[in-house]
Amino acid sequence: MPPGNGIVHQVNLEWLARVVFERDGVLFPDSVVGTDSHTTMIDGLGVVGWGVGGIEAESVMLGQNISMVLPQVVGFKFTGALPAMATATDLVLTCTALLRKRGVVGKFVEFFGPGCASLSLTDRATVANMSPEYGATMGFFPVDDQTITYLRLIGADEARISMIEQYLKAQGLFRVYDGSQEDPTYTGDVMELDLSTVVPCVAGPKRPHDRVEVAQMPADFKSCMASPVGFKGFNIAEDKLGASQTVSYQGTEYTLKHGSVVIAAITSCTNTSNPSVMLQAGLLAKAACEKGLTCAPYIKTSLSPGSGVVTAYMEASGVNEHLDALGFHTAGYGCMTCIGNSGDLPEGFDDAIVAGDLVVSAVLSGNRNFEGRVHPLTRANYLASPPLVVAYALAGRCDIDFATEAIGKGADGNDVFLKDIWPAQDEVTKVVQAVVKPQLFKDFYSTTLTRNARWNALVAPKGELFTWDDASTYIHLPPFFAGISAEPTPVEEVKDAHCLCLFGDSVTTDHISPAGNIAKTSVAAKFLTAAGVEPKLFNSYGARRGNDLVMARGTFANVRIVNKMVDKVGPITKHIPSGEVLPIYEAAAKYMEAGTQLILIAGKEYGSGSSRDWAAKGPKLQGVKAVIAESYERIHRSNLLGMGILPLQFKAGEGATTHGLTGSETFSIEKAGDWAVGQEVTVHVSSGGQVVKSFSCVTRLDTAPEIAYYTNGGILQYVLRKLVA
Repeated sequence: MPPGNGIVHQVNLEWLARVVFERDGVLFPDSVVGTDSHTTMIDGLGVVGWGVGGIEAESVMLGQNISMVLPQVVGFKFTGALPAMATATDLVLTCTALLRKRGVVGKFVEFFGPGCASLSLTDRATVANMSPEYGATMGFFPVDDQTITYLRLIGADEARISMIEQYLKAQGLFRVYDGSQEDPTYTGDVMELDLSTVVPCVAGPKRPHDRVEVAQMPADFKSCMASPVGFKGFNIAEDKLGASQTVSYQGTEYTLKHGSVVIAAITSCTNTSNPSVMLQAGLLAKAACEKGLTCAPYIKTSLSPGSGVVTAYMEASGVNEHLDALGFHTAGYGCMTCIGNSGDLPEGFDDAIVAGDLVVSAVLSGNRNFEGRVHPLTRANYLASPPLVVAYALAGRCDIDFATEAIGKGADGNDVFLKDIWPAQDEVTKVVQAVVKPQLFKDFYSTTLTRNARWNALVAPKGELFTWDDASTYIHLPPFFAGISAEPTPVEEVKDAHCLCLFGDSVTTDHISPAGNIAKTSVAAKFLTAAGVEPKLFNSYGARRGNDLVMARGTFANVRIVNKMVDKVGPITKHIPSGEVLPIYEAAAKYMEAGTQLILIAGKEYGSGSSRDWAAKGPKLQGVKAVIAESYERIHRSNLLGMGILPLQFKAGEGATTHGLTGSETFSIEKAGDWAVGQEVTVHVSSGGQVVKSFSCVTRLDTAPEIAYYTNGGILQYVLRKLVA
């Protein structure tokens, strides 16, 4: 798939997915695994799909099967219908909060019930897309009449549509919501939501499952400002709550305060695949322009659809002109701001934010808002529907009360409130039906494989082996296979290991291996500078993930990471033998030079977020042998063992705090007998050369193949040995 066509999940939804496959005269349901966690978006189309780690996918490309524990299936029953003011984004943020509270990591969630009939296919895709945020392996909607309607909308062949419908009905896999079918029976419990109770909401300021009703935003933001540093707190002193900074930009002075919006982005496949919310945003922009409203020019506004089809229907409706007028220009077709490619703020604003210690805000229609992901200096990051992104950009602050405060002054000098420009749902529906046509999809995808001239001009390399360039700062031969033997050697015993970092709950893959901006003061930046790369060409960690020398230095480089071994936020740790506080990479290098093994200790939901393989590859290159956490996100656990790092889990109710661990101790891991699924091991904790505590942990080697991967030093080593044999 040539680059420049959009986000793979939206392209899959609009073009690639088949729903039912035919091969050699046999029909079978479509399924997919992808190397991005939001592969689950296709579950909204009735295709069984989920994300796996890149490490696992690499092994599959070389012939290895995927293994998993048969998941529990949790039912989620929808009744009623969404009210006029609520969007699919509001629905998915509500579901995300409910499901995280329930706990569905490693489980399938299936949505069912009469309420499903009122949800469009793209509404369902929005809900399915955020499965990683609510922790489920997938969020599935069975095929029904809405699926068939969508297939016609995207221009699918009528003969294929008929085959899909007939086959799934014959198999008993086609759902109807007229009361003629009994509800399915699930292995897990059943949750329920009346869609009519969903209200406009956002999520933040630091996690996608911390839902906040829009009406409660002023009070919630105020509470966060004063609360201790945490998922819902910034610990701003009372005498600093009114802090402000004045910045001169384009000949005008602007005042930044706590809550000022500096980034507003309509981005991510989660919402840009949904014509209803996209056109609603456009219609809101149109109404705002007609009233004479504008966005402050320093706010970094952008639009990055998931496919060119969005541009086509935006242009057909005429709303693109109004989005452009407010600064929401189409920047390209990709994840962009959602994955941290937001770029720099205008000159002078970085310094002002730092000087005033301001909690400024980003508002985006994405799926993740973890600390440091969107931009290093936006501490308050909120997920919102596309129309709300435009609304907050117009207001210029995230703590506005839309019900009682004007969003701005109109050209006539009168106050304009959000209700004055919010498009009615019947108006949105009318425009969607008028402009979103099958021909748009057919036209766009007919040239998908040919339109990128630069891609098509690339010359295929000659020979069977890649020619490595040691001087390249983008692609470098990694050391993962260095010194590999034909047969696996016994797993090295973890003995007298130091703790590299001691983390709390919800440390994400964005904390462990950021994908966004490479900070000018980072260890990776020093490496690139020494290699002759100018700061303006540093690019992002995501772009440089083909270079292990950059990515190892970028591991734990998130500027907002909290390591409890030090009393300062940032990518630093204490090197225990010397007592020095160092960048995490430099401390790891000192340990490795001394031949000292390393472990990590973490709380709940370790490795939540993106299915980022460098969140396991990086620690491997830093010498980490084991992780002890209270719980893991599914894909990251798989990635760890795939790199030969032992994932251990504290027993229920236990953790670093209950065991009194500070990270200054040394750790040895003792096991009895051969490795086994769910085996318990004993961790001996020493201080001053004496064992001061021992406790049992469970190995998270969940299947027999995973044991084989781990004992081979990783899944890639296992596959290589298998191929050679």
